Amino acid sequence: MSLHLALDGTLLAPDGFRGVFRTDARACAVYSEGAGLARIVPDAVAVPADADDVVTLVRWAAEHVVPIVPRGSASSMANGAVGRGVALDLSRLDWIGQVQDAAVTCGPGALRDAVDAAARVHGLRFPVDPSSGAFCTMGGMAACNAAGSHSVKLGATRTWVRGLDCVFADGTRAWVRRGEPRPKVEALRVFHAEVARDAMERGAALAHIGVRKESSGYALSEYARSGDLVDVLVGSEGTLAVFVGIELGLAPLPAASASLLASFSTLEGAVHAAARAAEFGASAVELLDRTFLDVVRSEAAALAIPAATEAVLLLEAEGGTPAEADTLALRLASACRAAGAAHVVAAPDAATAGRIWHIRHAASPILNTLDPHLASMQLIEDGAVPPARFPDYVRGVRAALERHRVRGVIFGHAGDAHAHVNALIDVRDADWKERARVLLQEVTELVALLGGTLAAEHGDGRLRTPLMFAVWDARAMALFARVKQAFDPAGILNPGVKLPRVGDDPLGSVKYDPSLPPLPRDARVALDMVVRERAWASYRLGLLRDE
Repeated sequence: MSLHLALDGTLLAPDGFRGVFRTDARACAVYSEGAGLARIVPDAVAVPADADDVVTLVRWAAEHVVPIVPRGSASSMANGAVGRGVALDLSRLDWIGQVQDAAVTCGPGALRDAVDAAARVHGLRFPVDPSSGAFCTMGGMAACNAAGSHSVKLGATRTWVRGLDCVFADGTRAWVRRGEPRPKVEALRVFHAEVARDAMERGAALAHIGVRKESSGYALSEYARSGDLVDVLVGSEGTLAVFVGIELGLAPLPAASASLLASFSTLEGAVHAAARAAEFGASAVELLDRTFLDVVRSEAAALAIPAATEAVLLLEAEGGTPAEADTLALRLASACRAAGAAHVVAAPDAATAGRIWHIRHAASPILNTLDPHLASMQLIEDGAVPPARFPDYVRGVRAALERHRVRGVIFGHAGDAHAHVNALIDVRDADWKERARVLLQEVTELVALLGGTLAAEHGDGRLRTPLMFAVWDARAMALFARVKQAFDPAGILNPGVKLPRVGDDPLGSVKYDPSLPPLPRDARVALDMVVRERAWASYRLGLLRDE
């Protein structure tokens, strides 16, 4: 069968595909950008009607060797949801099944907060809580092994995935569940026959020692521990299979919680306190560096944060009773004071707790109003290191930002020694791209020197995949390549993610670059609205004028 092409050379919809399939410039443009910094215009957009439609599309793509780029809300930071080929929009597969036996099954397009809300009706919760929970999809969370504030105690997404309904690269569909026999699928047979033994024997060594969160590479260290293929599939970023269903475990809701804020005059004090808090069982331990506090001055003043503060910790204690939560909160406060906290604020009520946690989310809207010429570029935003090296990492990032005349905001998950960084770059400067490139290189080298990972919870994407050799040795990369070959020998599933390709450039097409050709006007308006209003869950084609 020959590839279906229109007279102008564009792709025609696969036979039997019942969803939306478009190749016009406007449709492709509105799928060319996500929350990351890349712009890559796809060749077509496919919005399947259901999981069977995904099977039809992937079989067609396999037959004609057409790349498929799965995506949900495209709110991921590492550019894994944009690429050439067919943008496969799974956001409308958003069904949520019945909650039973502390579990729920949902479609890949189901929003995290919607799944959590369904669980809470039954006194349960989905405990992985990224700040993007209102708009990120469960498919995207499973694809990236996403985490959140509560992961310090409750783990990242992989911990809670019980099974995955997968469409493999040849179009075969099967559920892969923990503790169940391997389905009769060619990709799984090849993996078992040609890769599994080496993965089990060598996988245990494929980990960054002391790093508490990891979404880089394929999780062969987890597979070596469990022997469960679910662990390999979670975090694979759409490169091994397309997820069309996800079974999730749920956790009981805590009976009570207590929050506090502690201010420190040194990074070392904050990091030491964070480590102790994690040991004591704090459910959340978040760090706000002084670069962050400089941006949110009004909120910091409202909570009486001292002017000389170098870092702030936001902490939460959960308990089976209010007294239990309060007792743990007192223990956390004592640990902070012992580590040198100059100021500790305990929330006496829900309103104060809300103000404490509001500060964690206050930076993004403020950053958008600082200067219209400053672009917030998430190019060094997901590094994690062993906890003892966390002060070295934060200081190193600060120094690199200053060296290259880039304003930056640093915050993140202190209990996991994991920092997010917003680099603010003025694209009117003639050398902005070179400075961004050197900044990325230097921070990559810093992470490698400190024994860390470049991708703690957001994945490698097209941003970090070309840099993976800096933090993974050649043997690890060779084993990753064998995993990919077993599952996707033609390389049609999200090519350029997880395995570096010659010539790939992490900063090759930056959406903020004023020299890029303009997108169609209504696509540009739609994408700007998505960013401005954080409307990542919006159906992109529905934002175009004729839809």
